[in-house]
Amino acid sequence: MQVTRAALLRGALAAGGFFLFTGVVTGLLQTSLFDRMVPRTALDYGLLSLTAVLVGAYVTQRATLDDCGGDGCAYGGAAGGFVAVACPHCNAVLVALFSASWLAAYVDPIRPLLGLVGVALLAEIIYQRG
Repeated sequence: MQVTRAALLRGALAAGGFFLFTGVVTGLLQTSLFDRMVPRTALDYGLLSLTAVLVGAYVTQRATLDDCGGDGCAYGGAAGGFVAVACPHCNAVLVALFSASWLAAYVDPIRPLLGLVGVALLAEIIYQRG
């Protein structure tokens, strides 16, 4: 696998884009858009950072290969990373899909597990292709 500058640039843009988008939408990065109702923890920041790095590595690796197999696992890993750091009370998309009470009762307690599963999916597909 020959990593080119273009592949590295794509990976860096994907990692930065994922970090910024997810950080702003989930309220981990403070903005004037809204306040996060669930406290920010070091685990949230760690999962966000690790997921962003793995997304960047996946995009870099994907840019050098012709094989498209495993994209579903990567998308699932990124989605798991997003849900893991999302505020279950203030994320309008998740509340619209489910409900605030359902999210608080069932999703909030397993958010760290969702993040670990997301990281494992991304790491596994990167490892399998490498």
